[in-house]
Amino acid sequence: MALVPYDSIALWGMQKLHKSSSAYTFANRTIQIKQNWNQLGVAAVVWDAAVVLCTFLEMRGIDLQGSLVIELGAGTGLLGIVATLLGAHVTITDRKAALPLLEANVQANLPAELQPRAVVKELTWGQDLANFSPGGYDFILGADIIYLEETFMDLLQTLDHLCSDQTVILLSCRLRYERDQNFLEMLRGRFSVREVFYDASNDVHIFKAQQKVQYGDL
Repeated sequence: MALVPYDSIALWGMQKLHKSSSAYTFANRTIQIKQNWNQLGVAAVVWDAAVVLCTFLEMRGIDLQGSLVIELGAGTGLLGIVATLLGAHVTITDRKAALPLLEANVQANLPAELQPRAVVKELTWGQDLANFSPGGYDFILGADIIYLEETFMDLLQTLDHLCSDQTVILLSCRLRYERDQNFLEMLRGRFSVREVFYDASNDVHIFKAQQKVQYGDL
């Protein structure tokens, strides 16, 4: 979710926000991401949490080969692009206004033979769920999507819909405010949650969540 004012942009530096592109190296490829802060705000820049989660996927031995992945609040698409390069079939989602830039980045950074494995699709949390298979994904990825309190219940509803008991949710974020901790408590009410990585240099946490085991199902 994006396209709203972000009250922590001072933590970045306006010069970084307003760069027209940024470059990264993952999966032995240089990925050139177009940015457009002036038009789309937070949906159109690469946040540190996305870079940290990309690094985690590549360096921590997360096997995405052949897996079905969905990214929520994809923004510029860096995370979904990297997941595709690492072997996954990825549905890369955001709200409608973010899709043209997202689609352009996906097409510019994936070779032709990999593009069928990356599908850009509109998803407004809590509203477009009928367009997505319930429990149909091996991994759900989200980078810096926990910041707007009024979306928390819709995000939880979306996670519930997309998850099976085998789905792994990976969320990377900074814990800036009490509301961020409140979301984690809400998440723990529905899922088993643990922190799997902390990048001190960027102050980014990665949390892993899965459906709680229902003892009646054993």
